[in-house]
Amino acid sequence: MGMDYYNILKVNKNATDDDLKKAYRKLAMKWHPDKNRDNKKEAEAKFKQISEAYEVLSDPQKRVTYDQYGEEGLKNVPPSGNGGFPFGNGSGSGSKGFNPRNAEDIFAEFFGSSPFEFGAAGGGRSTRFHSDGGGVFGGFGNENIFRSYNEGTAPRKPPPVESKLPCTLEELYSGSTRKMKISRTVVDANGHQTQESEIVTIDVKPGWKKGTKITFPDKGNEQPGQLPADLVFVIDEKPHNLYRRDSNDLIVNQKVTLAEALGGTSVSLTTLDGRNLSIDVTDIISPGYELVVPKEGMPIAKDQGNRGDLRIIFDVKFPTRLTQEQRAGLKRTLGG
Repeated sequence: MGMDYYNILKVNKNATDDDLKKAYRKLAMKWHPDKNRDNKKEAEAKFKQISEAYEVLSDPQKRVTYDQYGEEGLKNVPPSGNGGFPFGNGSGSGSKGFNPRNAEDIFAEFFGSSPFEFGAAGGGRSTRFHSDGGGVFGGFGNENIFRSYNEGTAPRKPPPVESKLPCTLEELYSGSTRKMKISRTVVDANGHQTQESEIVTIDVKPGWKKGTKITFPDKGNEQPGQLPADLVFVIDEKPHNLYRRDSNDLIVNQKVTLAEALGGTSVSLTTLDGRNLSIDVTDIISPGYELVVPKEGMPIAKDQGNRGDLRIIFDVKFPTRLTQEQRAGLKRTLGG
């Protein structure tokens, strides 16, 4: 059968020109490859399909032909003047010869000037369809660029929706992959609000700190006439029963007896990644003495492979009573 253009744009067969415009505006903004860094291949394919569907259905002649004969019938339609439709030669992603250039032309034409005109080649139109990771969104906040087309008529972008993501110190030490189910309100092509659920994956990197933000663009709630909000997760740190974090360092409090404080001792700890650490203490331990074990703290997120320090702070337990013999022995030993 080929592609169902109505289904691609999420409109019904009786859709008016206005319905098509609304549907295209929403979907083209959502799936533009510059806005979908993490799933660029899928976005490119979807963006091309959306553009192709809009190009056909918004042209009365092509729409009539498509309604009667389907996608096959369009091969015989002469190309239109605006970048046209060279059907039948080559094959894009499921479409006949429809390439990224056409998709970008339609996008730029629809919005008057492309929202991605900064630094792009070719009359202010983006030609960045290769996955180079570079491009506009590296340097500019994407909501500003998306707001830059047709200032005044552009839908507004509401503030981001923030939720806490509590992590154990172990997770922040070793890193972890968290899958979160999110439910949000979305607006369909007819302007009705519906509920949508999906699973998002968050890769917690070793060394991330409390307050680190992970943003999922456009995954927040949507209101009619507005762009969808971004969804932001904020890392929170669960308290640990042994370690306390201080920036990239880990602090542990250790109680020792007076005999250990004076005569030497060794401290045994289990690290956050499950190793056994045994540290010999040969210095005399005075109350509040701090022993620094280099590189046994938290990983440093911006400098992978490097770590903060482990700081052991000692508390000396003084005996509450001594026998006469102990007192005499101590005086002799300590030369009192």
